[in-house]
Amino acid sequence: MIDRPRPDGPVHAKIDGAVVMIGFGSIGRGTLPLIERHFDYDREKFLVIDPADKGCEELRARGIPHLQVALTPENYREVLGKVLTPGAGFCVNLSIDTSSLDLMRYCREIGVPYIDTVVEPWAGFYFDTDDNAARTNYALRQAVRDEKAANPGGTTAVSCCGANPGMVSWFVKAALLRLAEDTGADAATPTTRDGWAALMQSLGVKGIHIAERDTQARRTPRPRNVFVNTWSVEGFIAEGFQPAELGWGTHETWFPENGHRHETGCQSGIWLERPGAITRVHSWCPTPGPQFGFLVTHNEAISIADYYTAGTGAAPEYRPTCHYAYHPCDDAVLSLHEMFGSGRQQEVHHILGEDEIVEGIDELGVLLFGHEKNALWYGSRLSNEEALQLAPDQNATGLQVTSAVLAGMVWALENPGAGIVETDELDHARCLEIQAPYLGPVEAHYTDWTPLQDRWQHFPEDIDESDPWQFRNVLAT
Repeated sequence: MIDRPRPDGPVHAKIDGAVVMIGFGSIGRGTLPLIERHFDYDREKFLVIDPADKGCEELRARGIPHLQVALTPENYREVLGKVLTPGAGFCVNLSIDTSSLDLMRYCREIGVPYIDTVVEPWAGFYFDTDDNAARTNYALRQAVRDEKAANPGGTTAVSCCGANPGMVSWFVKAALLRLAEDTGADAATPTTRDGWAALMQSLGVKGIHIAERDTQARRTPRPRNVFVNTWSVEGFIAEGFQPAELGWGTHETWFPENGHRHETGCQSGIWLERPGAITRVHSWCPTPGPQFGFLVTHNEAISIADYYTAGTGAAPEYRPTCHYAYHPCDDAVLSLHEMFGSGRQQEVHHILGEDEIVEGIDELGVLLFGHEKNALWYGSRLSNEEALQLAPDQNATGLQVTSAVLAGMVWALENPGAGIVETDELDHARCLEIQAPYLGPVEAHYTDWTPLQDRWQHFPEDIDESDPWQFRNVLAT
């Protein structure tokens, strides 16, 4: 278990120049007090950019300027050029409908450190693009990787540094070291990407689920025609409508009929001709045990599979399968059923506030499976009750994200010339050291469960009993 000192400080770093936060939704609202608590910066040079007026009164009460404007492909350089401090400051992008790649590229041009939680496209991309392959996170991520290859080094820009993607990549490394120690293998921390891949391969890990169960709930029932969630509704709907996708491991012997490979890039992932938010998988978390999760697309499914690849191309020597297995809060599950059943989005969106949640936790971790101890879940089991004690203005789900943003910002300031980096490439121990005070219990749990167990045996299924951890068995028919 990670030691968790109370988060009364410290000040981790000084930021010279303007701190510009793009987006002031639930994550921006929760990140702000962490920035105030842990950085030495000029409050007069802090600015929030958001097209909505929601939160304006709160910002005014805190003496923080708010520029109410939507960034677009036509204006973002002009707007940011007027408020960022070249060669200093920080750009914290927590918005939707803004191109992470374009903002990242501009910030690096003027020497401003940058961080985001997702590779976000410009408005309209998720729903107006007809080519499903182009709508995948694989394609979005590959564009950032191509930019990294074309312009190596330079000002640090941390890509996809939230809870997931983000924190879970640090959990994978911590879990590998724990597994190595518990199996009597060499538990020395690798110092290179190849070393980490060799460690995972040597331990016999076939794959990883980003296994999450959100049980946060309020007292009143969900109203009809309202999409309720514990984090950004717009963000969840957008990723839920993207194709389901996953990192594709070398142990897989079966290929889904609706599956598609990528012919360019790192080729670490595949995608399915089906929305992720209605594609179910069998998975496991400590509290519920066996559960259904949704195979919602996430950047980390591709980046983790890529990072731990030994070899290159579509048929490397070793690669783990990796994907998200997400059971959101019950209100969000009902919201998804209503939305997909009716064929339309709800007009009213509601994020469960920290003060209206009466019970529950967000149990978010990584399930490493297929090794000699079968499966290991390693992650955060943060309750809303503890989140209220640790930081203001956010529930447990939000705090797992915002504390990762904090850790990524500190790492970026401590490593100013690292270029474009994903969280898999960061020092996981340093990042978790910064983040741990906000994560609640961080625990490791072994389980004997496999996807072949706890199934309804009255109905025949096309499964592979010779290898429990085939994706063929994980995918729910």
